[in-house]
Amino acid sequence: MSRIGKMPVEIPPGVEAKLDGEFINIKKDKIELSQRIHPLVDVEIKDQMIVVTRKNDQKESKSLHGLTRSLINNMVQGVNEPFTKNLDVQGTGYRAQLNGNILSLTLGLSHPVEIEAPEGITFEVPAPNRIVVKGADKQLVGETAARIRAQRLPNPYKGKGIKYDYEVLRLKEGKTGAK
Repeated sequence: MSRIGKMPVEIPPGVEAKLDGEFINIKKDKIELSQRIHPLVDVEIKDQMIVVTRKNDQKESKSLHGLTRSLINNMVQGVNEPFTKNLDVQGTGYRAQLNGNILSLTLGLSHPVEIEAPEGITFEVPAPNRIVVKGADKQLVGETAARIRAQRLPNPYKGKGIKYDYEVLRLKEGKTGAK
């Protein structure tokens, strides 16, 4: 049996979980997330716990067992406390500004790059060289941060660009003159 799939998901106080046909809905205050449940997996809510079981021992249902439990766990964690991704903007003249829910990036191009926050995502710019992406949906937070980073990937020679705060750049040595 799946080691991750057999662990129940604990529902913290203030978080509501409901099964609605083939969907599971997790809600806290105004934040609500929904996930479709695959027919090969059963989900039950008992005593402030969500238990995921599989219907048979086929390879596909085994792989969906742990996946479904992880997705539900991420939803419960996300509505309870939002997921965050921190990005650093490095380079002379590179900076980020926030105008409402639109992130404006100056990245050495002839025009500023503007990225609108998807629904459920908020941007924070605590400093001109720092961007924080927050949201309840873990997948959407990661995807949005990756789209921002893709606007100017870190240069391996000078280190200029947008990188994750935990990312360590190993700078390459430049050309050497002929002797």
